Amino acid sequence: MAENHKQLISCCVEVLDTFNPVLHSVDEHARRFVNTKDLQESDEIFITEVFSGCVRFSNLLDVVLNGFFIRDGKSIVRSEKNLYLVVCYITLFRLDELGMPHLRKFVYSQDVNKMYRFLNFFLDEKNLRTWIKDEWNKLYEQTFVQVTLLSPLLRWLPELEEMLQKMSDKIANKLKPKKQKIATTSPKPFNITQPRPRSLPLPEPIPRLHKHKPVPKAIYGAPSEKSIIEKVKEENRRKAEERLMEASRSQFACANPEKSHKTHEKIRNILQHEENKLDFEKHKANPLPQHVKENIPIKLNTAAILREGQLYSKRELEEIKKLELLEAGAKDKSDFLHWQHEMRKNDLEKELAEIERRRIEGKLSHEEAILARQNLIRENREKVSAMKEEAKEIMQQYLEQKLREEKDMRQLVEQTMEGHKNTKEAKKKLRDYKQKLVQEVNEESQELMRVALEEAEAEMRRKVELIQQIRAMEAIPVIRHKFVDFSETAGAGLLSEMSIAELNERLALLSVANQQTEEEKRDEILATKQAKDQKLMDTLQMISKHRNEQSKAATIRLEDRKKTRHIKSDVRNEKLDELERKLEEKRALRKKEQEQQKIDAKRKEQKAKAFLNNKKGTEDSRWHELERTQEKSTRIATQGPYSSKAANKLFGTKQTVAAT
Repeated sequence: MAENHKQLISCCVEVLDTFNPVLHSVDEHARRFVNTKDLQESDEIFITEVFSGCVRFSNLLDVVLNGFFIRDGKSIVRSEKNLYLVVCYITLFRLDELGMPHLRKFVYSQDVNKMYRFLNFFLDEKNLRTWIKDEWNKLYEQTFVQVTLLSPLLRWLPELEEMLQKMSDKIANKLKPKKQKIATTSPKPFNITQPRPRSLPLPEPIPRLHKHKPVPKAIYGAPSEKSIIEKVKEENRRKAEERLMEASRSQFACANPEKSHKTHEKIRNILQHEENKLDFEKHKANPLPQHVKENIPIKLNTAAILREGQLYSKRELEEIKKLELLEAGAKDKSDFLHWQHEMRKNDLEKELAEIERRRIEGKLSHEEAILARQNLIRENREKVSAMKEEAKEIMQQYLEQKLREEKDMRQLVEQTMEGHKNTKEAKKKLRDYKQKLVQEVNEESQELMRVALEEAEAEMRRKVELIQQIRAMEAIPVIRHKFVDFSETAGAGLLSEMSIAELNERLALLSVANQQTEEEKRDEILATKQAKDQKLMDTLQMISKHRNEQSKAATIRLEDRKKTRHIKSDVRNEKLDELERKLEEKRALRKKEQEQQKIDAKRKEQKAKAFLNNKKGTEDSRWHELERTQEKSTRIATQGPYSSKAANKLFGTKQTVAAT
């Protein structure tokens, strides 16, 4: 875009002034106007776009201009309407494309008083959000007005207001004059003979940095303490569940009607065995499809056939070159291949020996890990026994504290019940007051609802009448007939003008010519396909010959491989024997430890059974003692009050039993 913004504005105003929609169209008038002016291509495009945009959105822009002339029409000339129209269009539609620098140049190129008066009216946020928006909604959809027109303009509004403030200061002569820059003295060098340039020194060697140590993997992983704590928590939870199960099993079995765990287990096994016999929904595998068993040949496409034919042709040329070289006296590489085979065999034997050594070392480390785990389990059992003793003491203290808390709680409950009696009367008074208040609010809300309902009915009746009037206006028929004669021309006076009938006849002749051309092309394509098919057949014959030869060569190689197959050599040595001996020692030690653990487990199990039997006998005797005490207490209660010596003795016995 050229820098003469004032000339562009004047051209846009002139093209709008000379436009007559009755005589010329928009594009024709813009083209004629541009041809009469000596402008650059970018300026011509800008003038054409601004002119077409002003004509297209003339109704939208007239809303702003009419409001502006109504308010300030006394001091404004009507002939300058197109100037304000162009400025309004650029501000509204082209601000995102041009930017604020170009808009300032367009505005400052005109009279400051006129531009300030118009933009101050147009860019008023109150006007934009109220009556201008309402008028635009009558012409366009609400989404177009909000997204395309108002949102970009409100986004640029702070910078536009800053421009208006500068224009206001300029009108009021508040702008400070710019200081003229004083040219600084520029020194000139002396005319001295220049010395010879020094030779460049050799570059110093770049020191090599030492390779840094890699970051430890422990940084990116969770700390080991966390996993240890989780394991300890899981172990403690499992032990607590075992203790709970043991306590539930060792409860009083006097009036327990439930079946034992062993009985439930037997019943569950019997039901499971019976259900396994009734296998009605057994999965049956589908048989293998027939086409998988058959050896179906693979169908090759044209590209694959040509590619494989090219490969075999290339191989034939290579074989011919090899034979020619051998005839010329070239050396055979069979000796090198034999030496290579022997070296690979030695490397394979060494690799197998290394693999065997690693396998034995892995087994040895496995045995050592098992022994270490057994030692850890033994230490853990000792710790568990100590923790059990400590838990018993803590439980005894907890039970004593629980009894004291229960006594305090009973006293607190008695005091609380006395306070509840006094609060009932206060709750009743509060409930009566709330009911009275709710009744008054309901009466007021019903009255308001009735008034709102009457207003809604009146509004609905008005809308129904308006809809009926609109439908009656739309029901009036409109006659829209246009008669057409296919044998007549349009009458525009053009050289190539023709009627519809003549056009159809020419199209028919053109279609016949196209069909003849298509037939000729079809014959050419058919001849090309036949030549291509013949070439493919020749290539397939060559491929089949090569494949037969390759299958014969593969069969011969397979027979040679079967004949030369040999047993793997022994990869034993002294180091492997030493490792085997250590492995056997560790394994024997581990088995010995396992046998000792089994013996200790059996002893502990026998001790546990003896303890349970002893505990059960003690509980039975205690239960019989409680029954005798209960009978004695009932007998004393029937004979008299607790004043006798027998009653005092019975009361003391009850306290002793409760404490135990």
